[in-house]
Amino acid sequence: MANTGNNDAFVAFERVQKSYDGETLVVKDLNLSLPKGEFLTMLGPSGSGKTTCLMMLAGFETATHGEIKLDGISINNIPPHKRGIGMVFQNYALFPHMTIAENLSFPLEVRKIGKSDREAKVKRALEMVEMGAFGGRRPAQLSGGQQQRVALARALVFEPELVLMDEPLGALDKQLREKMQFEITHLAHELGITTVYVTHDQTEALTMSDRVAVFNDGRIQQLAPPDELYESPQNSFVAQFIGENNTLAGTVQEIKDGLALVKLDNGDVIDATPVNVEKAGDRTLISIRPERVEFNRDRLSPDAHTLKAEVAEFIYMGDIFRTRLKVAGRDDFIIKTRNAPDQRRLKPGEMIEIGWLAEDCRALDAT
Repeated sequence: MANTGNNDAFVAFERVQKSYDGETLVVKDLNLSLPKGEFLTMLGPSGSGKTTCLMMLAGFETATHGEIKLDGISINNIPPHKRGIGMVFQNYALFPHMTIAENLSFPLEVRKIGKSDREAKVKRALEMVEMGAFGGRRPAQLSGGQQQRVALARALVFEPELVLMDEPLGALDKQLREKMQFEITHLAHELGITTVYVTHDQTEALTMSDRVAVFNDGRIQQLAPPDELYESPQNSFVAQFIGENNTLAGTVQEIKDGLALVKLDNGDVIDATPVNVEKAGDRTLISIRPERVEFNRDRLSPDAHTLKAEVAEFIYMGDIFRTRLKVAGRDDFIIKTRNAPDQRRLKPGEMIEIGWLAEDCRALDAT
């Protein structure tokens, strides 16, 4: 579960709840704190509560219960325009009748900043996103990627300490989206801006963030750095939602010396690291990442449990081979192997043995 707010937090949600109808909670008792300069991504499926949290922080939604603090001060009753927060949306929200420079100048005029200061800040912000030559154009004359850069520049132009981004790259094509991911992350860290980023794209979350908060059903399921989230999911939802994952259902036979002995539903027995199973008899979903599965016997430890598998499909993907196997009564078990000179290409119908290290195999909740 998420860590609770603390006195050093720059952004803090303290026991925040949100209901639109007075009955159903879309955000449930949220405790979350961010230090200054962190890039935090709120990740989750539609309806999980992540966007509602962002909108409450921005001031466009009001918390039903609890407190939201910015730099130690409650902002529950402060209107959005007085919070000093930069915002970037998916639809850019640029004024079509204004030039790019005028779009950037607008938030500075609202803040009563003098003309010469405004011009200097606009120039600096446009150069920051490599759009210095476009100040005289209108939004309709720019590509989607250029408009998104302008939207980012407008969010940064008044030098906010906190920037909120709601699916800002959703409308861009894959190549441009990946380029913008690195640019946004680089800018945020270079300028020391605290960033809260909302997305349902796992790759985006893993590549951009210092930490990721995985939301489901109005709660944070796990809050951790990207590598920890991927390597050590704390429940079945996180394991399934982050990256590709194999699951095998079974029952815990015993837990001893930090290992769970699990009998799979087809009768096979394997070792796993117990994560949220407690005792013999507990139902569990075994979680194992495709790239952690090994089929070369000489690369496995001598005491590793192995399973028999039939190759169902072999897919060449350039840098990797993706193979679908029939394992333990399932036909959707995936392994990924690096395209290397010593790596064998498997053939459909071939029978192989697969195995893995116990620490890479996690016994999670069965839900």
